[in-house]
Formats: sequence, C-alpha cells, structure tokens
Amino acid sequence: MKRVTGIGGVFLRCKDPEAMKAWYKKHLGIDAGPYGATFRWRDGEKDDQSGHTAWTVYPAGNAYFGSGPQGCMINYRVDDLEALLAVLKEEGVQLDGDMEAYDYGKFGWVIDPEGNRVELWEPHEAVYASMADAEKS
Repeated sequence: MKRVTGIGGVFLRCKDPEAMKAWYKKHLGIDAGPYGATFRWRDGEKDDQSGHTAWTVYPAGNAYFGSGPQGCMINYRVDDLEALLAVLKEEGVQLDGDMEAYDYGKFGWVIDPEGNRVELWEPHEAVYASMADAEKS
C-alpha cells in the first residue's frame, strides 16, 4: 500500500498572522489571501492530473495544531486514508481524533514520536477536476 504521495500543505502557527503574511509576500513573493496561498503542480505519475500544495498561517493559540506547542504542521497527501489509518493504528501509531470528510477530501491526524500533530489528507477527485478546469481557462 502506498502511504504518503506528496505534501498537501504547510501550516505555520504565529503570533501575528497578518504581519507574517505581509513578510512572506514582500520577501518571498507568497501572496496569501484569507485561506493562504496555493502552489499548483503536475503529478509526475499522472500527467493528466494537477495538484496543489497549500501554505497557510494560523494564530498562535489555534487548536488545529493539536494541544502541543509545535510551530508548524505538514499536511501529507495519501491515496487511501481509511486504510492507512487502520494500518498505522495496528502499528501502534497514536491517532489524534476522528477522520473528517469534506467536499474536498478526507482528513486524519497522527502524533509523531516528538508529540507533533501530523495531518493526512486524501483529496477528493473533484479537487483534481476543478484544478484542471481552472488551468484550461
């Protein structure tokens, strides 16, 4: 079974999200709106499909990162989240919360050996279709 297929997003926890977005825009050219920035790319194994990686900042106290003090969280793309979570649980990996499903995919979380929350994302096929449509226009 394939496990991680790529990086779906990088999330930073910071004291002043607006100042952080302004700094990244000015110095690194990342133009983040209310939901962050999106980097689009082509899947090397599926040339007909495009994907994206999100970049977003969150307020320092935001609970989305879990209860630990970590300053960033990486979202990893996966092919079959439910099967992977079952295997990880069998392997003794600590799951964090229940899997959640939305129109744009399924999400699950695990805790790494240092106590960091790690996000796993199985994109919904509609995500690929909408991105391909956007690239054509």
